[in-house]
Amino acid sequence: MRNAKRLSGLILTVILIGGLGIAVAANSFTPDGNDRKGKYLYKKSCRSCHDGSGAQELSPNSKTQAQWQRSFESYERLECVEEWKKLPETDLKDIYSYLYNHAYDSPQPATCQ
Repeated sequence: MRNAKRLSGLILTVILIGGLGIAVAANSFTPDGNDRKGKYLYKKSCRSCHDGSGAQELSPNSKTQAQWQRSFESYERLECVEEWKKLPETDLKDIYSYLYNHAYDSPQPATCQ
């Protein structure tokens, strides 16, 4: 009986540790910016060029979360790199949070352009 309790306790511990590991791994790729502020900053800073009149038309659901992550990791190669350099790091985090969290494959994709 004692061995059965120890075994069930060990199994429960392994399951809890495994679940915690998955939760930590899932959150390691999510941005830590402010979605609301990011939406405002995106409209203010990015939409003027990315509205289809000049540069490529762009909205949060134009890309997947992985594509947004790659874009922000290597923004130096983008055409609008000079505009990005003018923005504070916190603003870029907020914009990234908005775009990533409302990407095409996110749980809450953007419904408006």
